This record gives sequence, C-alpha cells and structure tokens, in this order.
Amino acid sequence: MAVMGTRPFPDRGAIRAALAAPLVLAALAAAPPAAAQAQASSSGRSEAIIIRPLSFFKVDDLEMGGIIPATSTAGTVRLFPNGTRTATGGVVLVGNTHQAARFAGMGTVNQQVAISLQANSVLLTGPGAPMRLRNFEIGSTPTTMLSTTPLRFRINSPTGAFIFPIGATLEVGANQAAGDYTGNFTIILNYM
Repeated sequence: MAVMGTRPFPDRGAIRAALAAPLVLAALAAAPPAAAQAQASSSGRSEAIIIRPLSFFKVDDLEMGGIIPATSTAGTVRLFPNGTRTATGGVVLVGNTHQAARFAGMGTVNQQVAISLQANSVLLTGPGAPMRLRNFEIGSTPTTMLSTTPLRFRINSPTGAFIFPIGATLEVGANQAAGDYTGNFTIILNYM
C-alpha cells in the first residue's frame, strides 16, 4: 500500500550505478595525463636491377658524406673504391653516410671493355664556392686512376655480369659554406 505524499523506494542497484558513474569519470579526470599518442608513417624505396647483355648502368651514387671544413686551411676528402675515407688540411669527417659509386653491366666472359671518364674533374655546386671532384679511382685489382683516356679491363665473371666501385677526391675550401653540394660525372664504357 502506498502512503500519500511519498514516492516508492527506488532499487538499491540503480542508486549504486548512478553514484558510481560520476566517481569513475572523476577518477579518470584526476589521473595523470598519459604520454601523448602519436602515429607516424614513412615510405621505403625498393629497387631491382635487370641486367641485359651489353648493358651498363649506375647502381649507387658517389656520396662523399658529412664534412666539417677547416676554418683557415683548404683540405681534401678522399673516398676510396672500398668505401673508406681519409681527410687532409684539418678537414673533419663526420658520420657514416659516405659510399663509393657503383656501376654494373654485362658482357661475356673474357670480353674486354674500355672504361674512361667524360672529364677528369667536375665541380660540385651548392650554397658556397664550387668544390672540385677529381682523381676518380676504379676498384679494379689493383685499383687504378681513371681519366679521359680509356683503360682496358677483362670481364672475368663466368656469367659476364660485372660490378665495379668508383672513388674520388674532393677539394674542400677553407671555411666552406654549409649545405648540400652536387655535381655529375660520366663513366664511359665500350664493349670490345
């Protein structure tokens, strides 16, 4: 029987649920902030090289790597065909981003090829004075300096496929301006 002027007594479970919800929200609001959530993505690059008979192409660019110039003296950076570097004149080598250029092709076993440069030196240009790249060296056995005069090599691979590295020497000016410097050199290969 209901008493006039009063409401029926509510269910105790409903009261607990109604009181608990604000407490959970209050607890979340009082919690220390979590580390910021972030999502990032990056693209990779994949390459494949198809070699055909009498082909010749660049596999990798010549990367001289990070260089700190001397403030009062010009110097050089020499990158050997095997990928090692040396410096002169107070130049400091930084990082590990350097690599020799690599070229590949395919002829036949014992076939001769003549390899030369289009020019004996090239200029790398950038934000400061141009830097000269010279003394290109092929990673043959033994290593040999390349020039505009063709040198003959014999293909020893049973498949006729070959790959060879190229190093060079870079002239770095005293207090050379910071930035990226680029230039192009051309290797000429003739199958004999």
